[in-house]
Amino acid sequence: MLTSPEVNAELIADGVHVEEGAMKLLLLAKDGAHVTLVSDGLSATGMPDGKYTLGGFEVTVSGGVCRNAEGILAGSTLTLDRALRNIVALGASLPDAVRMLTLNPASLLGIEFKKGSLRVGADADILLLDRSLHLTGVWARGVRLN
Repeated sequence: MLTSPEVNAELIADGVHVEEGAMKLLLLAKDGAHVTLVSDGLSATGMPDGKYTLGGFEVTVSGGVCRNAEGILAGSTLTLDRALRNIVALGASLPDAVRMLTLNPASLLGIEFKKGSLRVGADADILLLDRSLHLTGVWARGVRLN
């Protein structure tokens, strides 16, 4: 995967699923066009630590990390704005990091002319971030939601 330029890598950039050093290696081996940030977020995303049900199984979120009864990772509570902050903190440029969250997944799904970029004819889905990359505004199809 690291040496194949045609392979796109998906990354859960939470520092739990993939260790920081491995994420840095991936960023060095792949350019911004070949990494897609994903969340693997489950229903407990955004919720406080505690016990939750995932597909009929009980999972525990502690310190933002979700594990099953055997202690095995059972998903993520990562939000994509946090993934963006994490990947930029590891050294990715902001334009590359935004591409990893927007255009890359849309292109993989074949919907890059409607989603993943701002262009004539696209859906005008926009997130506004402050200087510290925290979410401050959301628009879906050009309509402000908050």
